[in-house]
Amino acid sequence: MPMSSLPAAILSHMTAVNNVPPPPLHSIPNLKKSKHINYGQLNALCHIRGQHSRSISNTLSPHDTFMKQYPKVFLHQKTRLPKLFKQEEQRELSEGKEESQHQQPDDSHNVGVYVERAHGGHNLYRPKRATENFEEFLAILKKLPIHRTPYEHKTVWKYLKTIPNLTSQLNDKHLKTLSKTVFSETWLKGSTVIANDGFYVILKGLARPQTNVYKNLIEGSDSPVSFIPQSFHSFILSEKFKNSTLAKMYLHSHDSMLSKWSTFGTLEVIPQIESGTQVFSVVTEDDCEILKIPAKGYAKIKEEKIKIENMQKLKLIHMCPYYEEWPTLSIYELIALLKWKKFPPGHVIVESGNIISFVGYINSGCCNIYRSIIGFVKLQSNKVKRSHKLVYMGQLKEKESFGEISVLLQVPFTCTIITEKEVEMAIIEDKDLFVA
Repeated sequence: MPMSSLPAAILSHMTAVNNVPPPPLHSIPNLKKSKHINYGQLNALCHIRGQHSRSISNTLSPHDTFMKQYPKVFLHQKTRLPKLFKQEEQRELSEGKEESQHQQPDDSHNVGVYVERAHGGHNLYRPKRATENFEEFLAILKKLPIHRTPYEHKTVWKYLKTIPNLTSQLNDKHLKTLSKTVFSETWLKGSTVIANDGFYVILKGLARPQTNVYKNLIEGSDSPVSFIPQSFHSFILSEKFKNSTLAKMYLHSHDSMLSKWSTFGTLEVIPQIESGTQVFSVVTEDDCEILKIPAKGYAKIKEEKIKIENMQKLKLIHMCPYYEEWPTLSIYELIALLKWKKFPPGHVIVESGNIISFVGYINSGCCNIYRSIIGFVKLQSNKVKRSHKLVYMGQLKEKESFGEISVLLQVPFTCTIITEKEVEMAIIEDKDLFVA
């Protein structure tokens, strides 16, 4: 007998369901243990005997035990106190001071220390650090300047600033430049060091000076120039010396010795002289380490200084009203004649009716211009008296010039010029202008 459609559909569904495989088994997820629970105490708490008994008499004792053990199930974090770093640092510093105090020699019975201090000298005791620094300085000087690091150049510069004969004539900027050209030379005992081409500083050993006279570097003068080396005193040819009337130095006795930090030589380039002539020379009494500053290095510094001054003078003249259209080559002819000069406040540069002796270009400061007039003053006796008065007419400010017409045409000034405050100006003297 044929089946209806509904039972047939149910039968086919049941057959299909029976053929479907069962779903896969899923594992129970792992429970993460809490960091705040002591699971050993929890397990012991769960196995206390008698806690499941129903009798009242047997329940009190397990209950008390449970309540006592229950707080132990929970873990409590231990409080940590902060570390006392400052105290440890202070202890380390105090320990270091104590060690250094123990290492210092006992100079309480050393008479030389008190004699040195009484004469204004340095203490004979010097820490080990100073000796190490000096040895490092010697090692740096053995290197070629091109191979030195910026730190090493700075170290050399620091030592050059401690030499009085250099600091008295050169500023820090020039010393810093020279520090990049200096080097050290080793001279054996009995050697003759000829210092015609540089400035020398003895770092180790002793030397005996030899004084020789060469032809004077001052043009138009017949006075000889001698070299006198001594401890911390040497002769450096400078512009002031060349312009001085006395260009001679007296000889020292042959018993004088040059020791550590003594200086000799010159920073000026000496012209070619006869072969065999030793202008500046010393004889080493020991094996010596001598620092040398080449004269050519100082010559380059002077060239740079002159170049900077010329640029400053060129800029000053170009900014003056009457020279704005001048060609640069013409201004350079004036630059060769310019000299810097300063005038104090209230200084009368030129009076009315006089011919000024120079042309001035104001670099800084200002000058007041006054006109001299003749007035009449009435006296009590009905008489009239003539008097001269200065009337303020104007002011000369920075980057302005004056005196050209008076110098070139030899015409007297019609007004009086007085500085209001300190004035720096570049001037061209009339004698130089007419010669040029």
